[in-house]
Amino acid sequence: MVEPSSAEYVELGERSSPKLDKYQKVSIIPLVFLIFYEVSGGPFGVEDSVQAAGPLLALLGFLLVPFIWSIPEALITAELGTMLPENGGYVVWVSSALGPYWGFQQGWMKWLSGVIDNALYPVLFLDYLKSAIPALEGGLPRTIAVLVLTLALTYMSYRGLTIVGWVAILLGVFSLLPFIFMGIVAIPKLKPSRWLMVELGNIDWGLYLNTLFWNLNYWDSISTLAGEVENPSKTLPKALFYAVILVVFGYFFPLLIGTGAIPLDRQLWTDGYFSDIGKMLGGVWLLTWIQAAAALSNMGMFLAEMSSDSFQLEGMACRGMLPELFAKRSRYGTPQVGILFSATGVLLLSWLSFQEIVAAENFLYCFGMIMEFIAFVKLRIDRPAESRPFKIPVGTAGAILMCIPPTLLILVVLAFASLKVMVISMVAVIIGLVVEPCLRYSEKNRWFRFSMNADLHDFHSAYH
Repeated sequence: MVEPSSAEYVELGERSSPKLDKYQKVSIIPLVFLIFYEVSGGPFGVEDSVQAAGPLLALLGFLLVPFIWSIPEALITAELGTMLPENGGYVVWVSSALGPYWGFQQGWMKWLSGVIDNALYPVLFLDYLKSAIPALEGGLPRTIAVLVLTLALTYMSYRGLTIVGWVAILLGVFSLLPFIFMGIVAIPKLKPSRWLMVELGNIDWGLYLNTLFWNLNYWDSISTLAGEVENPSKTLPKALFYAVILVVFGYFFPLLIGTGAIPLDRQLWTDGYFSDIGKMLGGVWLLTWIQAAAALSNMGMFLAEMSSDSFQLEGMACRGMLPELFAKRSRYGTPQVGILFSATGVLLLSWLSFQEIVAAENFLYCFGMIMEFIAFVKLRIDRPAESRPFKIPVGTAGAILMCIPPTLLILVVLAFASLKVMVISMVAVIIGLVVEPCLRYSEKNRWFRFSMNADLHDFHSAYH
């Protein structure tokens, strides 16, 4: 990733709303950890890559796929996020390139995928605690615990993005430190030959690719918070750069230690196996630390995702895509209606079985990314002179070529989806296609109040 250009831009890259200046902005270190939790949260969940393909392909996957997927997505986020630094994020990009109707579809699919994703975290948090508290395994106690945890984390999101950012730093350090200790105690037991083990005839490509894709996406989610960032034209690209390094290290190093220090049994490499490795290498204290880190990591991911989802709705309301009430902020500067709306979606989905629904969420995310790539290229072609405080140093042809590898990866992931997942995803897409005209009808009949923030760049004045 290159440094932001030194030229001064005012029209888009540096423009901010006077109404929002009174709220405290997010600085670079909290922003790095917010991105870290949007994307990763630590190595919890990467174990399936070893079960699916063995140590060599698992290590190569988390080392090379970032160049195909993560880095291009982060670069595009840096360019478009500084070109249009407002809370709509990718919704604004697609609206600017393809029109507000498709911008709304982008917002619907991304918001829905984010809420589905967020509904997992309170459940996963309790899954790590149920070994210590058996009552949380099911029934009324578990239901109450999910509700209380969701409400507590939602309240923390309501109290302000600055608090969420600093909590993310504390949780991130706590989640990564046990793997540093694990690496130190594992040094005498490392055998490099174990890293080269591969069985080409025994590879579950579907599980392997989905695990890589699941753990290396969502770089664009931070764009919906761009309006809350301090000096976004410089801070956002740098934060994305540092976050890429942190995320890749957070995956690769634990995999390197785990596969190199322990004899290989691929069937054991499932979610939570790093805790067992910690016990084998460091004893019960390291197991306990890793389990606590995994549980708290789910809290960090919930807070980051809730912030992204709610500020996205606020950004859409400021663009007149949603009723004006979604743009209202609490005294802490947070979009209170967006938080309540997103939290309600989380609670409604917390009782469902997630295996197929998570796959559907991945499917929706892929659709959204394809629209982002189209918007990125189209804005390069249609608006070459538009101010871009950070610009990827390639021309139009280079921009197109840069989008080809991640698009191919998306098509491969979609090809592995089941028929049921495709049907669920298409139903969700159709709902979005219908909801947007209904909102415009309600606006025409003045059932809800819609308005466009006058401080924002007006790229489609004909929308209203």
